[in-house]
Amino acid sequence: MPHDPTAQASVWRPLRRLLNDLDDEIDQFYAQRGITGVRLRFVGPLIRLGHRGAMSIRELADALEVTHSAMSQTVASLRREGLVRSVTGTDARTRQITLTDRARQLLPLLEAEWRATEQALRDLDAEIPYALSRAVADLQQALARRRFRDRLTAHLPPS
Repeated sequence: MPHDPTAQASVWRPLRRLLNDLDDEIDQFYAQRGITGVRLRFVGPLIRLGHRGAMSIRELADALEVTHSAMSQTVASLRREGLVRSVTGTDARTRQITLTDRARQLLPLLEAEWRATEQALRDLDAEIPYALSRAVADLQQALARRRFRDRLTAHLPPS
């Protein structure tokens, strides 16, 4: 039987763990402040709706550079948590997503957390010898030269 590839450490598993740990700390920040029902993936859409007003799911997805499917799922979760509601758009075929009063009350703290998180990440970037933001930009440039799919295929046996 061939060697189990999942038995050896993944090259980027530490990065995934790091990002998950950071996300967990932000979740703890919300919990310490008694904020329930708010997940990290909700914050961007809530802030965007707070600044732009009612938007369709497509507009929100495009504005935040995620797929329509992902935003549709997020909006469904936001609705379940009582943070957004849908209203009829300019024509009867479209639905617009708007904030509830509960979401509007949370916005100042959500925006403050967002700004503080971005500053804390800039501080971390400045503290290490090679900034993660630089590494990401360098990786994006390398992938622009040669897609990851092509790199992956190069390491597979011929089909």
